[in-house]
Amino acid sequence: MPESSSTALPRQVADAYVDALIELDPITGTFLGVRESAGRLPDFSPAGQEAVADLARRTLARLDEAERQPGAKDEAEQRCARLLRERLTAQLLVHEADEGLCAVSNLRSPAHSVRISFTMLPTATAADWTAVAERLRAVPAALEGYRASLALGLERGMRGGPRATATFVGQLTEWAVAGGAGPDGTARGWFEGFAAGAGEAAGAEVSEELRTELAAAGAGADLAVVELRDWMRDVYAPAVADAPDTVGRERYRRWSRFFNGTDLDLDQAYAYGWSEYHRLLDEMRREAERILPGAGPWEALAHLDEHGTHIEGVEEVRAWLQQLMDEAITSLDGTHFELAERVRRVESRIAPPGGAAAPYYTGPSEDFSRPGRTWLPVDGQTRFPVYDLVSTWYHEGVPGHHLQIAQWVHVADRLSRYQATIGKVSANTEGWALYAERLMDELGFLGDPERRLGYLDGQMMRACRVIVDIGMHLGLEIPADSPFRPGERWTPELAQEFFQMHSSRPPAFVESEMTRYLSVPAQAIGYKLGERAWLLGRANARAAHGDAFDAKAWHMAALSQGPLGLDDLVDEISRL
Repeated sequence: MPESSSTALPRQVADAYVDALIELDPITGTFLGVRESAGRLPDFSPAGQEAVADLARRTLARLDEAERQPGAKDEAEQRCARLLRERLTAQLLVHEADEGLCAVSNLRSPAHSVRISFTMLPTATAADWTAVAERLRAVPAALEGYRASLALGLERGMRGGPRATATFVGQLTEWAVAGGAGPDGTARGWFEGFAAGAGEAAGAEVSEELRTELAAAGAGADLAVVELRDWMRDVYAPAVADAPDTVGRERYRRWSRFFNGTDLDLDQAYAYGWSEYHRLLDEMRREAERILPGAGPWEALAHLDEHGTHIEGVEEVRAWLQQLMDEAITSLDGTHFELAERVRRVESRIAPPGGAAAPYYTGPSEDFSRPGRTWLPVDGQTRFPVYDLVSTWYHEGVPGHHLQIAQWVHVADRLSRYQATIGKVSANTEGWALYAERLMDELGFLGDPERRLGYLDGQMMRACRVIVDIGMHLGLEIPADSPFRPGERWTPELAQEFFQMHSSRPPAFVESEMTRYLSVPAQAIGYKLGERAWLLGRANARAAHGDAFDAKAWHMAALSQGPLGLDDLVDEISRL
């Protein structure tokens, strides 16, 4: 990180941090569309992790100096400074507790980051594919650095959970054969399969020599996956076999600060999850009656699985989801939002195999040359009930993640590069996306009983997340008014049983979700708690303005604030 001028202001310090982080973490550069990052991968070893932490410490020291400058009293500078300080402090708390030495998950690990980074790379020209080959050759060292961190974690007593470990081994096994059949008919790994796409993407521009180079680099990356899989299976899994899958209150509190941007009262949050559970259960019962008189919510949803509106075919569902987002943009732009043309572009994609079961979103590059994208995992499925998709795509796409994250990039000149790109707070973004689902319900887009019950089912899933995520990691007691096991204490086994009872999703999805909650503690609670913050901020702003409250203006002003932790979110958006 270059030395900061003694007159640098907080936004300049924040942007210098982004520049320096991209040097250490080329995957971040790839997500931002920095072409110079395309051929490299981060150092995931203990030394690499310490380098990132040292950058955070140096940046905080420079921020102290920047906040003493006269211009730092500007509101925009203060907002950026608060975010930067909170984010870097939360990251350091996690790092200094050695949490990076036990990062085993079905969703968030260095290995997952490496693989998804390839789906973000440009692949239109021979030069693009030359960079792909360079990054493929970097995969073995990146995975070896990750393995070294896990090995040090074992030495220090920081162990990933056995459930997440077993799931991750299964994913690595799938990646090893996920590239389809090669020319000789044998199965290729995911990376070699990705490299084979050079001919489809860039055609004759890719020479035979480069194709050979890509194939060899892809095969080398896949061999590194197999070697990591074997080590995880033969060394790591036995070493963590007796480790708990849950993390306890102290570790959970650290992760809660990291994902939510606030020091939550966890017992109060747990009680809120139950209050939402009871409210939503009443609503779901009423909606189920409209679909199948006399049936309960999950009977009605099972009926929709078989007899409800559905889409046949993987490409057909991808196109249908694209149309759904396009229609939402057309309906909302100019009425409830004011969208720039480049924000209006979002793509629907099918997720690569071997990941978690839940859909996800990836944001646009800084210049919008790569648009925001929603990703649907299909896992062999070819029939897709509509009730399970509509509100989910309002969440992942429009007006959810895409409108918020793309708007930050669009107004980057008014924020800082840090705020517009990497300074995200999970509970803010997930809370906005859940608020977006509720907004579409309020606006009448979910009036059809199928779509509305699907929306409520999704809301119930997020309420159950608060209950089981906090409950099982802290070992809390199930309250007396619960219809499920009152007076018992949560375990992962009880949590999965409860979650399955209150979800329309198949067992494989529920299994994936529970592994996610166990291995990424406190992330899943941010959906409902973040939504609560967004709703409170809107209610406060509406009360302050009375009949003059302009929802469209409020939405755009709120989306243009940039990311905020829950500590600041309600205060900031209440004043708009």
